[in-house]
Amino acid sequence: MDRRDFIRANLALAATSLAAPARAVAGAGRLEVRVNAASRTGALPHVWEECAGSDRAVITLREAWRKDLDRWRNECGLKRVRFHGILNDEMGVYAPSILTRGKAAVNLQNVFQVYDGLQQRGVAPFIELSFMPKALASGTATFAGYNGNITPPRSTEEWGSFIAAFARALIDRYGIAKVRTWPFEVWNEPNLRFFWTGDQAQYFAMYKAAAVALKQIDPGLTVGGPATSGTAWIGDFARYCTENNAPVDFISTHSYAGDRQAEVFGPDIHFPQNDVIPEAMGRVRSTIDATGLAGKPLWLSEWSSDSPAMIAHVISHCLGKVQAMSQWTLTGVYEELGVPDYVLKEGDMGWGMLVQGIARPAFNTYKLLHALGDERLEAQGPVLATRRHDGTLALLVWNLADVPQAAGIPGATSTRTVNGERKTLTLRLDGVPPGRRARVRYVDQERGSPMPAWRRMGSPQYPSQAQLQALRAAADVAPATPLRIGADRTLTLDLPPEGVALIEV
Repeated sequence: MDRRDFIRANLALAATSLAAPARAVAGAGRLEVRVNAASRTGALPHVWEECAGSDRAVITLREAWRKDLDRWRNECGLKRVRFHGILNDEMGVYAPSILTRGKAAVNLQNVFQVYDGLQQRGVAPFIELSFMPKALASGTATFAGYNGNITPPRSTEEWGSFIAAFARALIDRYGIAKVRTWPFEVWNEPNLRFFWTGDQAQYFAMYKAAAVALKQIDPGLTVGGPATSGTAWIGDFARYCTENNAPVDFISTHSYAGDRQAEVFGPDIHFPQNDVIPEAMGRVRSTIDATGLAGKPLWLSEWSSDSPAMIAHVISHCLGKVQAMSQWTLTGVYEELGVPDYVLKEGDMGWGMLVQGIARPAFNTYKLLHALGDERLEAQGPVLATRRHDGTLALLVWNLADVPQAAGIPGATSTRTVNGERKTLTLRLDGVPPGRRARVRYVDQERGSPMPAWRRMGSPQYPSQAQLQALRAAADVAPATPLRIGADRTLTLDLPPEGVALIEV
C-alpha cells in the first residue's frame, strides 16, 4: 500500500513498538563491470539534480527545512525545489481577512518570503500552481491538515486573471530573465480524487486558462502538466493541447515503484519493482513522441526510493527518456499525513532523505551522484562511467537488490527486508594504466547511514541534542578508501545488497 492508498482508505495506522533492523537474504555472488576509458558515448546530463520534492510552501519558511535545503544545494548540486500549496489560503495569497474587510485581494507577502528564501540559497522554484484559493473556488473540499482547496475554479476567466497577476508580480520582483527559467506546473495529480474533485475536462480547461495567461504575460515563460499520478492522461493531455491550441512547454508526470501496474501498463503485465519507473518513463516518452508534442521535455516531477542501488538503477535507466527528475522528498520536514513522532525508526520512515540534518543513505547516494562527470564513457554492467572536465574518471557502481519500497506512511511498517546478496564486484578499466591509484567511497545501509549509531544509542524516539549531533556525524559518507589498479587493470570491491560505490581514478 502506498500513501495514495492510505489516503483513499483513510486508514488509521499505528507503529509497532518492536524494532528490528533490515534483514538481508544471505548469499554470495559476483558482479562484472567493464569500462572503456578511451571511448566516449556522449554527454551525461545530471537530470537528477534538476529538482527535488518537498511538502508545501509554508513549511519552507522553517529553519530546519532551510538547513536541509542548504545541504542539498551545497553537497548535491540541487537546482530547484517543487512543493505543493503556493496558492493555499494559509499563504494569504488571495484570501479575505479582517485587514481587507472580508474582501479577497492578491497578497504575495508570504510568496516572496518563500521564493526569497530559495533564491538566497542559490535554488530556484519549480512552481506547482496549487491549490485553489477559496475566493476563486467552486467548492469547499480540501486536502490534508493544511486544508488545500482541491476544487475547480468557479470561473476559468477569474483563474486566468489571478495567474496573470501572480506571474506579473514574480517578474516585477525577480526579473523576466530569471522567471523564464522557473517552470510553471499546473496542479498536482488531478487524476486522483483527493487532489482534484473535478474531471479530466475541467482540469484541461483550468490548465489552458493558466497556460494562456502565462504566455500572454511573456511567451518565454515555461508551462506544463498534467502532473498526473501513475503516468495517467498523457496521451489525452497531448491531444487536448494540440487540438485546442493550449500552450505546453514540457510534460510532467509521477511514477512510483509501488504504483498499480495494471493501471500503468495494462492487465497481465508485471515488472520487477526496480524496473517499474524506467519502463513507465519509456512508455510515456513513446506516447508523447507519437503526438503533436513530439520531442517536448519530460519531467518526472515525483518519484522515490529509499534504496541506494535502486536510486542509481532508476536514474541510469531513465537517461534519454526524461529531461529532469525530482525525488520525493528532500527533507523529513514533511507533514502531509501528520507530524511524525520520531526522528529515526526501523522499517518505514517515509520518504525524507534528510531528517533534522541527519543524512539517510538516499541523500548520500545523491552526494556520490553529484561527483560524476559530464562526459559518459562506454561501459557494461551496473555502472555509470564518466570523465570529468579535469580528465579524472568518476564511476558509480551498485549491487541491486529487491527491497519492498516504503509506503511513505510514517510508522506503516517496522521491518525492512532486503532480498539480495553480498557480491564481489570486479571492475575492469580498459585504457587506464596498471598501478594507478583509485579512491573509493561507499554508501549502503551501514556506511553512510545513521542507523547503526542510532541502534547503539538504544534507538531513542526523541534523540537529545548531543545525540542528534553524533548521528549527523555518523551518517556522513566516510573518507575515501585508497586502492590501486591491478596489473590486469582491475579493481575488486565487496558490495552488500543495495550498496553503491563511487570510484575516482
